[in-house]
Amino acid sequence: MHLSKVRRWVFGRPLKTIDAPHQSISKTVGLAVFASDSLSSVAYAGGEILLVLATIGAAHYWLAVPITVAICILLIILTLSYRQTIFAYPGGGGAYIVARDNLGEAPAQGAGAALLTDYVLTVSVSIASGVDQIASAFPVLFDYKVQLSLFLILVMALVNLRGVKESGRIFALPTYYFITMMLLMIGAGFWQAVNGTLGVVGEVPGAHLETVSLTGLALGLLILRAFSSGTTAVTGVEAISNGITAFKEPRSKNAATTLLWDAALLMVMFLGLGTLGYLIGAQASEQEVLISQVARVVFGDGTLRLLTLSSATVILIMAANTSFADFPRLAALHAGDGFLPKQFTFRGSRLVFSTGVIILAALASLLIFIFGGNVSRLIPLYAIGVFLSFTLSQAGMVKRWQKVGELMRTGQLTPSNEIATLGSILRYDHLWRPKQALNALGAVITAIVTLVFLVSKFTQGAWIIAILIPSLLLLFFRIHHHYRHVAQVLSTAGEHVSAGRFPIQTILLISDVHRETLRLVEYANSLGVPWTAIHVGVNEGRLESIHQKWQERVGMGELVILPSPYRSLSQPIRHYVKSLLAQAPNGYVQVLMGQLRTGSPMTQLLHQNSHFIEQLALQDLDHVVVAVVPIQLSALEQEEDEGDADDVRAELAEPPVRV
Repeated sequence: MHLSKVRRWVFGRPLKTIDAPHQSISKTVGLAVFASDSLSSVAYAGGEILLVLATIGAAHYWLAVPITVAICILLIILTLSYRQTIFAYPGGGGAYIVARDNLGEAPAQGAGAALLTDYVLTVSVSIASGVDQIASAFPVLFDYKVQLSLFLILVMALVNLRGVKESGRIFALPTYYFITMMLLMIGAGFWQAVNGTLGVVGEVPGAHLETVSLTGLALGLLILRAFSSGTTAVTGVEAISNGITAFKEPRSKNAATTLLWDAALLMVMFLGLGTLGYLIGAQASEQEVLISQVARVVFGDGTLRLLTLSSATVILIMAANTSFADFPRLAALHAGDGFLPKQFTFRGSRLVFSTGVIILAALASLLIFIFGGNVSRLIPLYAIGVFLSFTLSQAGMVKRWQKVGELMRTGQLTPSNEIATLGSILRYDHLWRPKQALNALGAVITAIVTLVFLVSKFTQGAWIIAILIPSLLLLFFRIHHHYRHVAQVLSTAGEHVSAGRFPIQTILLISDVHRETLRLVEYANSLGVPWTAIHVGVNEGRLESIHQKWQERVGMGELVILPSPYRSLSQPIRHYVKSLLAQAPNGYVQVLMGQLRTGSPMTQLLHQNSHFIEQLALQDLDHVVVAVVPIQLSALEQEEDEGDADDVRAELAEPPVRV
């Protein structure tokens, strides 16, 4: 099958740029694309709370219920706050754009670095946790956890390279499958609880954990740690605000509605699962997750339990899709502002930011490999970044409302006008004070959670994030400084193109006299300029033969032999070109080199491909123009084979060269 046909079969037919508006998604598909992250956290957030409380014994598992309620209150605050952000910043970008617009460049890059880190961790945590779900039913899969996780990341990347709309359609059914199974399990569980038929979980594999006795401040800190671990349930709330531009018009309204759907479903499932976990006496275990324990009691060990676990596995894999939808968009925003390589702004054949998709998959796979797919080891790294971005986003909104209030007081902002800022439009709003208070409350709570995460899990791996985010911040600004420097150097302000003509010296690099050489000479003659042929004398025994063949088969131009006593190919060429530049400092040196193209990557590797070496040797020289004249092997095969035997023997006799 031809490569182009394989590409189309895997990724779909290429899309025109004008098709971009038609790739927008509806609310139902948007819930599957952007809300799967937050919905999937139900599968592991409750279990993480129990794992922390297990430190002080099963008698304290009841604390999981008030902790879950507290997290639901935080969810309400964040949902209302981000709903305001969606309407204030309809262009998307979430915390990055809000911080850039209100707090400055450094906080914006900090928020972006935190979110990009979180998206990478979301993929690794979600995929690893998804494998845990199904391995709870089939324990033999625990031995292949890393391999399964890497395979699933590859599948997710390939699907997302087909486009956001198509990936959303593919993943919509599994998302709603999970929602259905969870609501069915929670409904059946509470029905059994009301009827007095709800049982207890009994023996749980891996539930016998060591405990310690804590009181006072130590106990309070542990409860805070359990709360912070459970807040991973709300880490996907920001995703919809980052991807507003993916929705159909009216974008802000559709995104805000989807956010409310997401929050309502998340609250029902998280609170319902946590309460049922307490009622059945669920236990902390890394070998059987909380959903598995609840499903085992409610449904027994039959088909419904397996369906529930499979739905949890699928939604956790879908959660990675949220990152695959948001990471490339956020990276493109950074790159557009000059803080990441420009390649992140390029759209692939399916109008997807392909570079972002590929980089995300590679980084997540690396984390899975390093941490062995262990969710508990990845969680400490996971939530710090997103809660830092929460804090910066909410603080930015506080500043924004303050601007609105000041402009209203001075009369610059009235019900009949509006003021455009870098990322949004300021409008008159008589409710700006309560909205500011809501964002301020969200900023304070998320800042506290960030600090608790950082302190309580510092030794468990959170120190990595404490180093990584500032390092990314430094990298972003180094990239930005480079782009600004290049723009300044390339600026043509006050300059004009010179009307003068400068001398051009053309040289041909030849390894032997064969058909590739003849093609090179034909091209040089077609340019209508004088030229000189250059051969590097790596093999002195062949020089007389090359001279003779040149006279017999070319018979024109000058052939210069550059001595190379140390068998270096690049240095003699470089020295010769520099000498030509010295003769005409304002002129140009045009270097023509041939390349035999075999038509196959494998057979191409069998040749020296010395043009790469020659190009590298000259790449830092100004006023040097390098051109590669290709010749296809298939074309040669159709021509006469005169002199082929001599050429092949000569090539095989060539000694290795030193670069």
